[in-house]
Amino acid sequence: MNREEIYDHLAQVYLGKRKKADNKSKQKYNAWLFINIVTALVIFASVFYGLNAFLHQRRSSLKSNIILSLHNGPVNLAYDFRNPTVPTKSFSLSTYGIDASKYNNIEFSVRAVNAMSAGIVKVEFRNTLNEKSYYYIQGVGDDWEKYKISLDKFKQITDWSNIVDVAFIVESWNVDGLKGNILIDDICFSGNKTN
Repeated sequence: MNREEIYDHLAQVYLGKRKKADNKSKQKYNAWLFINIVTALVIFASVFYGLNAFLHQRRSSLKSNIILSLHNGPVNLAYDFRNPTVPTKSFSLSTYGIDASKYNNIEFSVRAVNAMSAGIVKVEFRNTLNEKSYYYIQGVGDDWEKYKISLDKFKQITDWSNIVDVAFIVESWNVDGLKGNILIDDICFSGNKTN
C-alpha cells in the first residue's frame, strides 16, 4: 500500500465514523424538534381554546348589558310654577331611528338642585302610533340617584320599534317647591331583549 492508498483508507474510516456521528446528532436534533413542535401546538391550542371561551363568555355577558346612550352630559330641567298658567315643565329627547324593542330598560340618574325642588318626575314615552305611556319616579332628592325602569312598566306602548321621544316632566302638583331645577344624566336604553 502506498501512501495515497493509506490516506484514502484513513479518510474512508474517518469519514464513515463521522457520518455515523452526524446521523446520531441528526436523529437527536429531529427528536428535539418534534418535541418542541408538539409542545408549541399544545400551548397554542390551550391559548386558543381559553381565549375563545373567554371571548364567548364576554360576548354573552355584553349582550345582556347592551347600552345605547341617548344624551351626553346632564340635562337641567328648570321650572317656575309661581305662574299658574304653566302647570308642567318638560324636557324631551328625540329617539327617531332607534329601535327600542331591542332593549329591556331605560336608565338615568336624577337629582334636585336643592331639597326644596325635590318631588316626583314623570317619565313618558311616545311612539309614531301616538301611543303614550308614563311612569312616575318618586322621592327625587338633592343626591344623585340612579334609576333603571323596565320598559314593560310602560304598558300603553305596543310598538317599541317606532319610539318618537322620551320626556321627563315635572308637574306643579308633584313638586315640593314652586321653583327649582332637576338634573338628569346618563340617559340610556340598556339590556338586550332575548327572543
